[in-house]
Amino acid sequence: MSHQSELISTDIGAYLAQHEKKELLRLLTCGSVDDGKSTLIGRLLHDSKMIYEDQLAAITADSVKSGTTGKEVDLALLVDGLQAEREQGITIDVAYRYFSTAKRKFIIADTPGHEQYTRNMATGASTCDLAVILIDARYGVQVQTRRHSIISSLLGLKHIIVAINKMDLVDYDEAVYNKIKNDYLNFISKMDRVDIKFIPISALKGENVVNQSKEMPWYDGQPLMQILESVEIVNDRNFEDMRFPVQYVNRPDLNFRGYCGTMAGGVVRTGDKITVLPSGKTSSIKAIVSYEGELDEAFPPMAVTLTLNDEIDVSRGDMITHTNNQASIGNKFEANIVWMTEQALAVGKQYYLKLATKTISGSISNIHHRIDVNSLEKSAADELHLNEIGHCDVTINSTVAFDSYRLCKGTGAFIIIDRLTNVTVGAGMITGAANDAEAHPVSMDERIARYGQHAFTAWLTGNNNLQAAQVLERQLFDSGHVSIVLNIDNIEGNIEEISALVNESGLICICCVTDAPNKIRENSAIFNCENESTDNILTQISDKAHLR
Repeated sequence: MSHQSELISTDIGAYLAQHEKKELLRLLTCGSVDDGKSTLIGRLLHDSKMIYEDQLAAITADSVKSGTTGKEVDLALLVDGLQAEREQGITIDVAYRYFSTAKRKFIIADTPGHEQYTRNMATGASTCDLAVILIDARYGVQVQTRRHSIISSLLGLKHIIVAINKMDLVDYDEAVYNKIKNDYLNFISKMDRVDIKFIPISALKGENVVNQSKEMPWYDGQPLMQILESVEIVNDRNFEDMRFPVQYVNRPDLNFRGYCGTMAGGVVRTGDKITVLPSGKTSSIKAIVSYEGELDEAFPPMAVTLTLNDEIDVSRGDMITHTNNQASIGNKFEANIVWMTEQALAVGKQYYLKLATKTISGSISNIHHRIDVNSLEKSAADELHLNEIGHCDVTINSTVAFDSYRLCKGTGAFIIIDRLTNVTVGAGMITGAANDAEAHPVSMDERIARYGQHAFTAWLTGNNNLQAAQVLERQLFDSGHVSIVLNIDNIEGNIEEISALVNESGLICICCVTDAPNKIRENSAIFNCENESTDNILTQISDKAHLR
């Protein structure tokens, strides 16, 4: 069965025009060693008719030499190109493969399963929209399965497909599939919620990969290819917060000065009022220039050149934002860090940090805790070793503009570089500005541990919202949690600012308002009391505030 467009053989011009407009999905395969990641990619390419005949002949001959798959063609050889990979039957480096179907274009990153190469997995995941986490049906959830799941979550991947592979080796037993599914759900329940789908497959046999499996009639979901073609990713990008890190100042002659870069977030239009960070200088957009000429607007991930109506100082590493929606500025922030080298992270040691288009020196000034990849428990730590994950304070030697990684990947991620060897030793995801120890003697982590909840604001609208708020406050109190009710009719001042202050104390804030704010913070949600019961609202609050 070919998923390629018929136009390729009848009208090549129309095919190329159609291909250019297809949506691109970036995904990675990850999991424990020998779970069948390379074989799965090979099967996707093979069953989608995306392999040339000479390629198929070559890997068929090599399969006989390796003898790892019996009479079956070893499709993993399509991906594992290094000699050491073929000799050992493992993936060492990240391998990228490109293919398309009639509906979508794909870039697949095949990442290593060995713990030694976890850093390669983090590299591959950093640009992806979706992760396919493979689990060997014979062994279930392994340490690397958990580690890769945590890294995928930290890197903000919003879609995860858990492919329980090698079902042919357990006689396609539904009970085995259900047990592994429940084990994984129990583990991931402590992490941020994502769109997660489960599918039983046999990559070697091609069951549920491109075509529906006849061996597993008990599975009534879509095969993997259909899921990949239909998963919704367009809304994953941030089109609200305009962020433009300046990559290069283009000055070809005396009459033109433009600022080149790639849109990291939001939408910019000609005439927009902008502020350059960290300097705070303001101007407006004169023109948006691209290879194809001037544009009326630009959005992620477009690479454009912006020109301004005023001659202000803008340099490489600066960030252009809308004046009414600016990034954070400072020299200290908190971040989750994945350590990627044998030499342990040293608190206070000077490293280079590359954040967006800016490279600065700085240090990890404090490690709040280390995250256990098996239990997700947090423990005290003085240093991080290879493949360990920690929540840290980062102090840099100049003022920069940044966002939380959840808000904008392009301005919330950074890498850590050793100043002597120039080797990338760590990757970080910013969670927010660091707390001032004097202003906040009690950390947010301590508040979470004490109250058994994350700070959250519930905006209640509709008739009887005050009565609903009082019921919710009582139920939360009875379950051992702390909340405050704010009624817009009795509040003097900005209720949004007051609710933010309540959240800074680690509390749940229930706000009764006539109309909800146009834009709410990340740790907030809107509930219409006319459409939802208090029990349903409480369930959602429990989920979003991670009540324990």
